[in-house]
Amino acid sequence: MRIISAIVFLFLSGCATYQSKVAPARDLLVNRQCDAALVSLEELSLKEDGDQLIHLLDYAGALQICGDFKKSNLIFLKAEKLADAVDYHSVSRIAGATLLNEEMVQYKGDTFEKLFLNASLALNFMQLGQFESALVEVRKINQKFLKYKAEEKKNFELSPFSKYLAALIWEADKKYDDACIDYKEAFLLDPLYRKIGVDMLRGCLKANRQQEFKQLAEKMNATDEEIKAAKNFEKTELILVFLQGWGPRKQPRFDAPAFPQLVGVNSDTHFLRADVLDQKQNILNSFQSEAVYSVEKAAIATLNADYNSLVARRVGARVAKEVVADQLRQRDNALGALAWVVMVGSERADLRQWSIYPKTVHIVRIPLKPGQHTIRLTGMDLYLNDSEKLPDLNVTIRAGEKKFQLVRSLK
Repeated sequence: MRIISAIVFLFLSGCATYQSKVAPARDLLVNRQCDAALVSLEELSLKEDGDQLIHLLDYAGALQICGDFKKSNLIFLKAEKLADAVDYHSVSRIAGATLLNEEMVQYKGDTFEKLFLNASLALNFMQLGQFESALVEVRKINQKFLKYKAEEKKNFELSPFSKYLAALIWEADKKYDDACIDYKEAFLLDPLYRKIGVDMLRGCLKANRQQEFKQLAEKMNATDEEIKAAKNFEKTELILVFLQGWGPRKQPRFDAPAFPQLVGVNSDTHFLRADVLDQKQNILNSFQSEAVYSVEKAAIATLNADYNSLVARRVGARVAKEVVADQLRQRDNALGALAWVVMVGSERADLRQWSIYPKTVHIVRIPLKPGQHTIRLTGMDLYLNDSEKLPDLNVTIRAGEKKFQLVRSLK
């Protein structure tokens, strides 16, 4: 009976689901109640339990949404250190995961989460104008990507986005040869995004690679409008990085409820319009965001690539359960049968995840004169109708500066 009691205790201790813990904080963020959301998420992140990594990621993501980029980076770095820890699994939790479900073991992070963590750090550093630190994070992404690729997890791509981030940073730092190279790699890895192709052409022109510009323009079948945009060199520019919507959420698989799948979250806002205002609040120029990366697509592909390893773990766990139940049956047939029912009945999908990263990433390039500017931001739906009003930006920009600004929509 002590074995049964231990199994039941492990089962009950894992019943409080992650999604139910963080849903109230997510709702607060949607309603722009940052202070209350951050208090809730910080409290969860301070608990040194098996879910600490996941709560650190959510807390860091919320800090980014709320504009505290320095503290966001501190928490992201703490999360990265925890994710990289070699041995922080407790014996009791490993036993719980084996005999009951995956939610009983310390959360180490999905493959994609470990990659996008560094992308988020890079974006924060870009916002802060710390380009060297941003490049360090981009290099970490590429190193991790090569490691996972070597482990035959080939059904996902974050590499194009890391190359694009690097190219943006090189361009802002006026290192145009490096920008041309990374823009080209990003576009050739994923030619779906025409915006990246235009940036590639512009970067190669700035590097004075005329012949390469012609070859790439022909390769991507660039339109006259795209070539004109590529030749438009703006020395002083505000670059909005629009983080749109919510990333996909974990749910039990329909065909195998003991395993998770990622399902997209619907959004009202799909695009961003940025209106540059004069002193009388009249619109001088308007600019619309263009997508450069689907976080949702990459996250789903990565989890699918991890599916076989998860199945293998659960098959091993099912064998372990049968061994334990059989040992109990040898003492008491009814007790063994009860143990089997409890252990198999406890199986459920591990729905823990970093749930605050965005659905897609867009870029808006806004040429400005040096000085102070007010930018009105409006979210738009799929049909380009207004869907939400975002806070205005008040920006001061220097001559020749490329200034990055993160903007997030949660609707």
